This record gives sequence, structure tokens and C-alpha cells, in this order.
Amino acid sequence: MEVKNAVMPNETQLKEFNQQGEDKPIFMVNLLKFKEKAQYPDKRETDLTGREAYAIYGEEVVEHLARVGGKPIFGGNVERLMLGEVEDLWDQVAIAMYPSRKAMLEMISDPDYIISAQHRVAGLEGQLNIETSVEDIFHKS
Repeated sequence: MEVKNAVMPNETQLKEFNQQGEDKPIFMVNLLKFKEKAQYPDKRETDLTGREAYAIYGEEVVEHLARVGGKPIFGGNVERLMLGEVEDLWDQVAIAMYPSRKAMLEMISDPDYIISAQHRVAGLEGQLNIETSVEDIFHKS
């Protein structure tokens, strides 16, 4: 299995995400890998690390999530790999809930969010962003 971190979705991923499915909550699992030093798209000078730049985004995104009815669910540092193998571990894991794909698209299209997202882009070397939905896999009859 090949794993490729990215900062933005490719055309196929974006097209598939834009196809409206059921109007149900989604949970985005984010596996985050930070740059050593933040690099802003506008080339501004900064002494921030990638982790510090992303932390600014993390603080701001809570408000953006709330505006569309979403919320942060979990965030934590990656400590070790318990099972399996990858060449390089991610630095953090974050899970956010959106009431629907439409709500997430609304959020990421908002001009205020786009300003906050500059910190995300500056801080991330790459990530995996995995869309999940609720299903109780532990209590099936």
C-alpha cells in the first residue's frame, strides 16, 4: 500500500466529494504531517514552525465549524504505530464532524475560512483526510 500525503485534494477526489450523497453527518479523520518551518503561500516572513502555524488554524477553524453546524471531536499527538507499517508517522490526528458534505463545502468556500486556511497550508507538509460516517460496528446483531 502506497501512502501519499497531500495538502489539497486532486481533481477526482474533489469531484467525488462534490457529488451530493445522503444528507447525513460526516466525520473527517485528519492525519497531519507538519513542515519543520511554516511557509505561507504569500511568502511572508515567519519564525513559526509548521505545528505552530497549524495551531493558529486549529484555533480559528473551531469557529468556522460552528457556523455550519460542525464541531471538533478529537485531536491528539501521534505517539507510535501499534500495528502495521508506514515509512513515516504523522504528527497529529484530528477528527471533525460536519452535519453534511454540503456543510463542509459551505465552510471551505467561505472567504473568512479561506483566510484562516492560509495557516493550514503554511503548516502542513501533507495530510490524509478520510471521510467517514457513523455506523455502530461494535454492536451489530
